[in-house]
Amino acid sequence: MARKYSLLKQTLASLCFILALYAIINTLISSTATLKLDRSFPFDISNSVMVSDELDSQETDFPNTSGKSVFPVKIYLYDVPTRFTFGVIEHHGIARGGKTIGKITELKYPGHQHMAEWFLFSDLLRPESERVESAVVRVMDPEEADLFYVPFFSSLSLIVNPIRPAAGSNQQQRKLAYSDEEAQKALMEWLEKQEYWKRNNGRDHVFIAQDPNALYKVIDMVKSSILLISDFGRLRSDQASLVKDVIIPYSHRINTYNGDIGIENRKTLLFFMGNRYRKEGGKIRDMLFNILEKERNVIIKHGTQSRENRRAATHGMHTSKFCLNPAGDTPSACRLFDSVVSLCVPVIVSDRIELPFEDVIDYSKIAVFFDSVSAVKPGFLVSKLRKISKQRILDYQKEMKEVKRYFEYTDSNGTVNEIWRQVSQKLPLIKLMINREKRVIRREVDKPDCSCLCSNQTGIRARL
Repeated sequence: MARKYSLLKQTLASLCFILALYAIINTLISSTATLKLDRSFPFDISNSVMVSDELDSQETDFPNTSGKSVFPVKIYLYDVPTRFTFGVIEHHGIARGGKTIGKITELKYPGHQHMAEWFLFSDLLRPESERVESAVVRVMDPEEADLFYVPFFSSLSLIVNPIRPAAGSNQQQRKLAYSDEEAQKALMEWLEKQEYWKRNNGRDHVFIAQDPNALYKVIDMVKSSILLISDFGRLRSDQASLVKDVIIPYSHRINTYNGDIGIENRKTLLFFMGNRYRKEGGKIRDMLFNILEKERNVIIKHGTQSRENRRAATHGMHTSKFCLNPAGDTPSACRLFDSVVSLCVPVIVSDRIELPFEDVIDYSKIAVFFDSVSAVKPGFLVSKLRKISKQRILDYQKEMKEVKRYFEYTDSNGTVNEIWRQVSQKLPLIKLMINREKRVIRREVDKPDCSCLCSNQTGIRARL
């Protein structure tokens, strides 16, 4: 019995020795393998820092936390004939009794709600040292360019001389008569001779057409390009889309409110001053007038553009809690941006409106939305507004104060920089489409294909 017990002890000791030896050998093998793996794939903390530093030292175009590209998109500003820029300003002045001058490049662009075309053009003419934090950099060599900007004052051109001089006008007036249609055609004739337009059929070109009727004569010739527009009200789904184009804000016409948030000095509940009678979607304005003009603590007035009316509108917006923003002839209107810079909470009644910069602005935090059917029910809109608490209004105002720089064209880091950022984000899509078109077989289709992604055509209404 003792012999068996001794033999068992020896066997257990041998097993323990073998297990210990296996553990030591396995540890040595694992350490060697890990060392080799570390040399091949540097995943530990110290090596991760090394890899990050190497990537940072390379010229890789990664976006930073602000959404701007580390290396700006290169844009070429076409040197178009002056008839398409300062020449338009000159004719606008002549049509209103002004005189021709020797150096038209000294002319001042007239103020109106579609001034984005002037601000973008002026920005690209500035020295790069002054264009702080811009997402695009102007290049003088078109071979270096990613995108090409076509500077045509299309919105101003539209309103230069809507009525030709009467038959009795003198010869000088006839000579100076201006035609927007002729200007559009002449621009395209000039552009189609340019090498870089022909290279990709204008796909990498940028046009501004802020007025709903701007470029109407040639829109089908530029629909492949990036369009800077205020809405899709008069554009077909095959001409413009949220994917390809950029929604930009109107230039506000009301003075910016520079005071702090608060409602103590805002005694009016709801304010509106503007044209009562509009076409198309704007017909809702007359209906809103009928149900709101007798409401307590509501000011709703008919008024057209004039200095006196702008002063009255400025006072009204600066002393009201809410500002009504119904659709105009198209879904959008300048009044929305007047409201924001006035810290007057916008009340938007426009079922098909598209809004600028929605990747960085949550409009539900700065505006109240009503669908058109509900808004015209007697008492509905006002009763909803009266129920909104003081704190909620202050929250709206606080958020508006945070984002209003996006609607200030004269702010050094405002609207212009944001438009260029939006444009720069279109570049990957543009490159994709250019390369895709090199191999896609042309074919007739009954409906838009995957390359024609449209704007909001769902008919879904925005709700409060």
